[in-house]
Amino acid sequence: MKRISVLVTGVGGGGVGQQIIKSLKLSKSNYEIIGTDIFPISKGLMEVDYPYTVPRATEKNYIDCLTAIIKKHQVKVLFPGSEPELKVISEQREKISSMGIYLPINPNHVIKICLNKFDTNKFLKNNGFYYPKTFRISSIDCLKKVDFYPAIIKQNTGSSGSINVFIVQNISELISLSKYLFLTSSSPFIAQEYVGNANDEYTVGVLISNDGEIINSIAVKRMILSGLGNKTLIKNNTTNTKLGDYLAISTGITQGEIGKFPEVTKQCEKIAIKMGCRSTVNIQCRLVENKIFVFEINPRFSGTTSFRAMVGYNEPDILIKKYVLNENVENYFEYQAGTIMRGFEEKKIRSEYIKDSKDLIQTT
Repeated sequence: MKRISVLVTGVGGGGVGQQIIKSLKLSKSNYEIIGTDIFPISKGLMEVDYPYTVPRATEKNYIDCLTAIIKKHQVKVLFPGSEPELKVISEQREKISSMGIYLPINPNHVIKICLNKFDTNKFLKNNGFYYPKTFRISSIDCLKKVDFYPAIIKQNTGSSGSINVFIVQNISELISLSKYLFLTSSSPFIAQEYVGNANDEYTVGVLISNDGEIINSIAVKRMILSGLGNKTLIKNNTTNTKLGDYLAISTGITQGEIGKFPEVTKQCEKIAIKMGCRSTVNIQCRLVENKIFVFEINPRFSGTTSFRAMVGYNEPDILIKKYVLNENVENYFEYQAGTIMRGFEEKKIRSEYIKDSKDLIQTT
């Protein structure tokens, strides 16, 4: 059987790109994996068949470099592995798809909503879903609007891996950390109500067909109170004991119990359908009195993509089988449940194998 050439971008940094590579390698299908990253010193580039460096997604020749790689390796599928690349690739989807490439990404309107946390909150509010109170902060005067504590303050866009995300429990902390964010960021940020108990946080994957039907869904009940799971862990000094003894923000390195969790996934499926998702979407939420309060939606593959593949829920492989190989994929197929924990792995870098994609442009 001929190998299917798959291009995965953004494979460095231990993020989504590496998760997609791991999932493809867990498949029984025969994939030739081409990987790209902006840095030549990249663990992910050591885990693919053909490694390339590419310019940043914001540079003019980024798409030219991708198309040169696609032509050289007769790529059939392209998976964006980082949000900056997802945004640019989405804008250029017609050009890329015209090359005969399967591009498993959500519609532009979904990506636009989800990459803006305030717009995500507004979508939830306007469509009758549960959400934490959220205010957009563009000046010190805006802080007067915040009438809830504890609160999370974070950048309105980005914040990958919970960078510049903080918990505040009173107005003094809010003012101090807001001044820091004003100094370090040129974009507005948001203040969002801290809801639920840290023991009831979930990351949920919903997989939707090109026709808008639910293929399946899965959830990880996150362990964020210890180990790699938490970025911030502080004592709850408020009078709201329902929030638990400690308040926590996750690192983005998810570990925990994985399974169907229908009380959570069924609610997330409704959100994904209403938003008009196609492909996979990742919903971050907490379960409070049997209702999910969504604080973030990622319009892409998840940092738990390989977790899911380990229990038989291999999203990249499923989409390739359905839309490239034209195989039948049963909706709500069975998969396993279990607990998955994470650690670190070392890799010796062999930079002599890594090619610069700009060289492909010069030779064509």
